[in-house]
Amino acid sequence: MKLTKLSSDEASRIAVTMLKLDAHSVDLRSREGVSASLRRAASFMCPTSPSRLVDAVLGAIRPLHGQELSRDDVVEALELLVASGDMLELRLGRGRSTRLLYLAPPSYIERVSGTYLLMGIRPFDAPLIDGDLALNIEYEGHARILKLDPLTAKLRLMALGLQDLPKDRWVASPSSESPADLIGRYRARLDVAGEAGQLDALSILDPSSSVRYYRGRWRSPVSSDTRDFIARRPQAYGADLWCLLRLQEGVAQRLIELPVENPVVPGRDEAWRYQAAVDALGGSPQRFRIRPGVTPYATFDFFSPLPGFAERYMQLVGLSLGKTPGALFSYRVSHAAIGDVVAFLADMLWMVQEEETSGV
Repeated sequence: MKLTKLSSDEASRIAVTMLKLDAHSVDLRSREGVSASLRRAASFMCPTSPSRLVDAVLGAIRPLHGQELSRDDVVEALELLVASGDMLELRLGRGRSTRLLYLAPPSYIERVSGTYLLMGIRPFDAPLIDGDLALNIEYEGHARILKLDPLTAKLRLMALGLQDLPKDRWVASPSSESPADLIGRYRARLDVAGEAGQLDALSILDPSSSVRYYRGRWRSPVSSDTRDFIARRPQAYGADLWCLLRLQEGVAQRLIELPVENPVVPGRDEAWRYQAAVDALGGSPQRFRIRPGVTPYATFDFFSPLPGFAERYMQLVGLSLGKTPGALFSYRVSHAAIGDVVAFLADMLWMVQEEETSGV
């Protein structure tokens, strides 16, 4: 057997082709390439922890591209895949904190007539859709879009073993309520929680910090901290745990692990909605910005993460653009949907629109 030495770029193009993507237009480090790599790795590894899946993809890509792909990039892509229904993140065992990723069943949801969002992963890298129809799949960031004749689409997709997922089920949201009511429920649970005990390496989300810089809101506790905080604490294996923490002069008093209201959602979903309520009640609601785009679209810029239910809603009405200049992430939304999106964000997350300013 003759061995051929390949450059990193050549090997990268071969890897992209193996992922069933167009090597002429897609880079292995792109959102499309990383998402496809995660889906392929998950098809062999699940059930597995998020950290192991991220490590596997980094281990495959970094030998070709060094440190050009950060761990945060892969984690962000994985979170989008979980939010969009390609994988399910579930608690392992009753009363345990470990959460594992499972393959979601092959499914689809009709975004608009004739346009379908594909979801789910088949084991052992089996194609979600095979044959000539697979050539019609469009890869937009982490999403897979298929356009079909709406008169025959459901029968064709059903024949391929894909489930029709109703919109109202996929974007199911918690009840609309006031920030004070939501915070009151969680604080009532915290009032009767057990003592926190000794906690090391805590990070807390500072409510007094700017809502426009999410990463800058995280810090270590200090002696002046006396209130309830969204916090993260490390565990021996896996990602840091999300919790609601009560501090008294910087010392942990009580703690509840998240989630507490819906055991099948990631803890971060409840944490981010709780923090949105805290910010709104404190007079500094979280913000979004609308920028004009190429007609008939506009761009929604976000500066704080969205809970899973809101992220699924945005994926249904728009297209994720990932991180954009001056924002944590953005979505492209049609002009016709802008009013509904603004109302949804205000009603469910108490967010407000800020005016676009030059230089931001």
